[in-house]
Amino acid sequence: MKVFVIAGEASGDKLGAALMAGLKTLRPDVTFDGVGGPLMQAEGLESRFPMEELSVMGLAEILPKYRALKARIRQMADVILADPPDVLITIDSPDFCLRVARLVKADSNIRTVHYVAPTVWAWRPKRAAKMAHHIDHVLALFPFEPPLMQAAGMECDFVGHPVVAEPVASDAEAAALGDGTVVLVLPGSRKGEVSRLADRFGEAASEIAAAVPDAQFVIPTTRGVHDLVQTQVAGWQVPVTVLPPGLSDKAAWFKRADVALAASGTVSLELAASGTPMVIAYDMAWLSRIIISRMLMVDTVTLVNLVSETRVVPEFIGADCAPGPIADAVRKVLAEPEAQLQAMAVTMDRLGQGGEAPGLRAARAVLQRLEDAAIKDH
Repeated sequence: MKVFVIAGEASGDKLGAALMAGLKTLRPDVTFDGVGGPLMQAEGLESRFPMEELSVMGLAEILPKYRALKARIRQMADVILADPPDVLITIDSPDFCLRVARLVKADSNIRTVHYVAPTVWAWRPKRAAKMAHHIDHVLALFPFEPPLMQAAGMECDFVGHPVVAEPVASDAEAAALGDGTVVLVLPGSRKGEVSRLADRFGEAASEIAAAVPDAQFVIPTTRGVHDLVQTQVAGWQVPVTVLPPGLSDKAAWFKRADVALAASGTVSLELAASGTPMVIAYDMAWLSRIIISRMLMVDTVTLVNLVSETRVVPEFIGADCAPGPIADAVRKVLAEPEAQLQAMAVTMDRLGQGGEAPGLRAARAVLQRLEDAAIKDH
């Protein structure tokens, strides 16, 4: 069995590696071709070119590389068409991956699978219908996504979210970090996010410290923003511990924290996995704020709220991202965490915690749908 697989960024590399491991378990004769990072390469992929070429975000970043990316799209389609695989699996990175799939479908009937459904439940719902012209099967991370993809004309399976396979620290590891009230501060993983949020998070921290005398503020960082975070927190009025990237006890701090103040994103699911109550706050450039507020189709952007079908995680988005209300919410969550703890448990259960690993579920879904399609064609 021959699989052509494409991932364009680190999160996709992780998903791809787990999927490849699952496919090797279920089909030992499988071979791989395509593009991926170090994790996928460790599973046996010889990447056609460095995955980092595809790891660009935003219009300003993409424009200088547009010509090169367009050439890579055509190159990948030509390679696939010249030696057709049993299935083409594209992983997230829709601007690149779906363009490759479109070219492949235009000149063949090669089966196409896309891993990570577009967030049509949040905004731009017409993306699903456009995608259905060249994608046969979608692997979804969230349990509410399959009906939306199926309605657009694609097969879709919920395969579990990768957060359920991430290691979580033990209570003993968390307890070893000491006493006091630990407030985890997570101002984002991108420089723009940190620049917009750090000062407001610092002001909120000052108000929290005034009401919670034993509060300790801890900021885990990633390699891309560590230096910026250090610079930003230098002006805070409260002591703060900035954890260096790659720290081995990051998971223990997630488990140890009594509450987290976090930027919006998948970090809410990491916190839920560790059982850490949270307050979500986020802001963006003013033009983006206006455009997104008009396009948004949901009343919450926090994944724990969406998956648990509750609204127990407070969020302060756009113009509401102000230090005073944020600090008040953190104090309330510290005093009454029970509703969030219950919603987080529901979230992790619905995302597949305790069940078959998402990579293996994804592999099983790919093979089953491939078999079904072969039977239907004959």
